[in-house]
Amino acid sequence: MNATLIAVALSLVSAGAYAAAAVAQSRLAGRTDPSTGILRLLGRGAWWSAVGLNAGGALLHVAALNYGPLTLVQPLGALTLVAAVPLGARAAGRRVGRTEWRGTVLTLLGLGALLLTAGGSAPHETLTLPEALGVGAATMAVVAGLSRPGARPGLRHAAASGITSGVASALTQTLTVAVTDHSGGPLFSWRLLTVALLVSAFAMGGLLLSQTAYRGGLGAPLAVVTLANPVAAAAIGLALLGERLQGGPVSLVLALLGTAAAVRGVILLSRAQARATDPGEAAAPPVPVVDPLPSRLVIGSPRRADGTPLGVEPLAAARSGGPSHP
Repeated sequence: MNATLIAVALSLVSAGAYAAAAVAQSRLAGRTDPSTGILRLLGRGAWWSAVGLNAGGALLHVAALNYGPLTLVQPLGALTLVAAVPLGARAAGRRVGRTEWRGTVLTLLGLGALLLTAGGSAPHETLTLPEALGVGAATMAVVAGLSRPGARPGLRHAAASGITSGVASALTQTLTVAVTDHSGGPLFSWRLLTVALLVSAFAMGGLLLSQTAYRGGLGAPLAVVTLANPVAAAAIGLALLGERLQGGPVSLVLALLGTAAAVRGVILLSRAQARATDPGEAAAPPVPVVDPLPSRLVIGSPRRADGTPLGVEPLAAARSGGPSHP
């Protein structure tokens, strides 16, 4: 089979696995108290199902990078959003709204425009040890600012999750290129060990951050994750791995238009999610109606002097609306 077809097939299955994992995390987040710690999550089968789906998607993504260039594989990863939005709506027992579809399409078009401007063939350069440590330190500083204590879970946590996942992908690319390099260098070194530890830390951090972000819904947080992921990876590629934008000024204009479209898509998804989860639409509780004339009298109940049971107004008083006295 052609290598490009293998890369496309692996990327499609990877996107499906990531989408199913996002829906599973969103449902778990909706059933979990915000104060629940990581140890409680480790005891739940739904959590491990989401971890397994994410791990499967990551492995398939890495395998796809061995058969196709980053400019082909990375845009296909945005199909996670296309698959997750209808899956999430189906899990919630509702239909995907028109605004959600518009937001999804605009986000994907924006991502496609951004990623098409990044050119080049399959990666060959790798990060040095100082570069990897610098990327790790900068990422931790940004994530600490986005998920500082007391911040409301939401789009900032989603942005932090996308950044950590994108950095993990870039570091994974360094590992893949270094391991498959046939130049005769050492397979195990301090550089590769450090990069592997950073990949593990950022991958787990991105998973936990996305779990927090999905407590407010699936659509908008997943869109932010999908947007922040390739932006972070592209920034590392442009700054440290020698990648360049294709097309010169035209490519820059296309990147700006793609950014505007993606931001608009995220806003639409955020508004649609807010309307879908607005508690103000709940109906007021019904007011109980009390029958003033009970239909059943208990034999032996206390009675007035005129024989009328207590709690029931005499007929003449009930008709006239005036009070009665025993």
